[in-house]
Amino acid sequence: MTETKSKYTLEDRTMKFSEEIIDLVRKIKKDIVTMPLLNQIIRSGTSVGANYCEANGASSKKDFKNKIYICKKECKETKYWLQLLAKASPENAELCRTNWQEAHELTMIFSKIIITIEGRNKEIKI
Repeated sequence: MTETKSKYTLEDRTMKFSEEIIDLVRKIKKDIVTMPLLNQIIRSGTSVGANYCEANGASSKKDFKNKIYICKKECKETKYWLQLLAKASPENAELCRTNWQEAHELTMIFSKIIITIEGRNKEIKI
């Protein structure tokens, strides 16, 4: 990281993701098909950052790991809803794809955190 770049934390990134999901939901035409999808995606998409904040304030390593698992699960769920939303609102498919890519990257980050935690736990138990 260069000195001119500001520090971009995972907490910032998950907040930005939540904001992007909110912006996406506001752009989609509301109808009988999109409304249930939008209700689901706003819940799962914005809960990623909330659960990450909770993980950072966890009371134990077990609690931290559990919250990170939830973050990963919510990212995967958000990807699912984004795929359906792209189908239901083809005019917004590219925006859905962009958000899907970010959800995918966050899923991979949370997966790596889990692998690291589990690796450390194995080292401790031996």
